[in-house]
Amino acid sequence: MNLFRLSLAYLRRNALSALLNLLLLALGIATITVLLLFSHQMEQRLTRDAGGIDMVVGAQGSPMQLILSSIFHIDAPTGNIPLEDARWVQEHPLVADTIPLALGDSYRGFRIVGSEHSYIGHYGGTLADGALWEDDMEAVLGARVAERTGLGVGDTFVGVHGITAEGAVGGEVHDDHPYTITGVLEPTGSVADRLIHVSVPSVWKVHDHDHEADHEHDHGDDERELTALLVQYQSPLAAVTLPRAINSRGQLQAAAPAYQTARLMQLMGVGMDTLRAFGWILVAAAGLGVFIGLYNALKYRRYDLALMRALGASRGRLVSHVLIEATLLALLGALLGLALGHVAAEIIGQAFRQTQQLNITGAVFLIQELWLVALAVGVGIMAALIPAIQAYRTDIAETLGRGR
Repeated sequence: MNLFRLSLAYLRRNALSALLNLLLLALGIATITVLLLFSHQMEQRLTRDAGGIDMVVGAQGSPMQLILSSIFHIDAPTGNIPLEDARWVQEHPLVADTIPLALGDSYRGFRIVGSEHSYIGHYGGTLADGALWEDDMEAVLGARVAERTGLGVGDTFVGVHGITAEGAVGGEVHDDHPYTITGVLEPTGSVADRLIHVSVPSVWKVHDHDHEADHEHDHGDDERELTALLVQYQSPLAAVTLPRAINSRGQLQAAAPAYQTARLMQLMGVGMDTLRAFGWILVAAAGLGVFIGLYNALKYRRYDLALMRALGASRGRLVSHVLIEATLLALLGALLGLALGHVAAEIIGQAFRQTQQLNITGAVFLIQELWLVALAVGVGIMAALIPAIQAYRTDIAETLGRGR
C-alpha cells in the first residue's frame, strides 16, 4: 500500500478544500518571503552605500534628509554650505579624508554629482569604456545611467535644474553648458551606478552662468558653495568631539550615517513587522483550515481507515497516512508561496528600478527561506496531530459493523 499515492488521491478527492488551504498558506508564505527579500537587500544596500563614511557635513536641516540626499541620493538636499566652512572641515586635524559633493542638477531623472575621482574610487568603480574626466564639462556615467539612457563615450547632453523622475519634464535646461561623456563605469552594485559623475568646478560653471545673467559678475572662491562633505575620521576621538564642533558653526550640521541608517531601518521595520504579522496570520489560518479539513474528513473516512486496518495496515500506517496528507499540503503551499514571493519581489524591484530608488530583485535566495518551509511544514503537521490521533484510535469492529 503506497501511502504517498493514497494521500494524493484523498487530496484530489477534496480538491476544493485542499486548494483553498494551499492558496491561503501560499499567500502567507509569499508575504513573508517578499519582506525577507526586501529587508535583506535594503540592509545590504544601505550598508554598502554608507560603508567607509563616518560623517556627512551639510546645511542645517533634517539629519535624515542630509544622509538620504548625500549618500543614497533619494531625497532633496538640505541646502548648500560655504566653501570656506567646507575647507575648515577638510583641514581639521581630526579629519582623515573628505569627498566633496555638489548637487542640484539631473538628466532624465539621474542626478549629476559634482565630486572628485576619489568618489568613484570609494565605491570601487572601474571603467568599462573611455576615461575619467580631466577637464570641466566632462562626465562619466554610472552603469545604470548608460543602460537606461543609451548614451556612450563621445555623446553630449545637457542637465536640467532640480531632481526629476525619469522621463519627466524638469526645470530650467542648461542649454549653454553641455556635458561631453568621457567614460562609462562597470556595474558596482552601489549608488554610483545610477549617478552622472562630473567635477565640482563643472557644477559651479553651470550655476555661475545662471547667476551671471542676473548679476553680471563672476563668483570668487568666497562665494562658492558645496552641498555636502563625506568625511572619514582620523581617530575614534573624532566621533565624540568633531560633530559638536561642526554643529556649533551655525550654518553647518553633522550627521552620522551609521545612526541614521539604523534609525531608517527601525522606522521601516514598524511597517515590515505589521506585514510580517499579517503573513503569519495567513499561515496560521491555513493551518487551522488544514486541521478543520482533516478533522471533518475523518468522519467520512473512518470506514476506509477501518478497512485498511482489516487488510493489515498498522495503527502507525494510519497515523502516517494522515500526517503525509497534511505534510504534502503544507509543502506544496510553502513552495508555491516561495515562488510567488520571488515573482512579486522581482515585479516590485522592476517598479523601483524605474524610479531609480532601489535595486530589489527576486533572483536572491536566502537561508531563512528554508526555515520558512520547515515552519510551514511544522504548522501542517501540528494541524494534523489531532486527526492523526483519532485515526490511531479507530475501532475496527465497531466501525465496520456500522458500515458507511
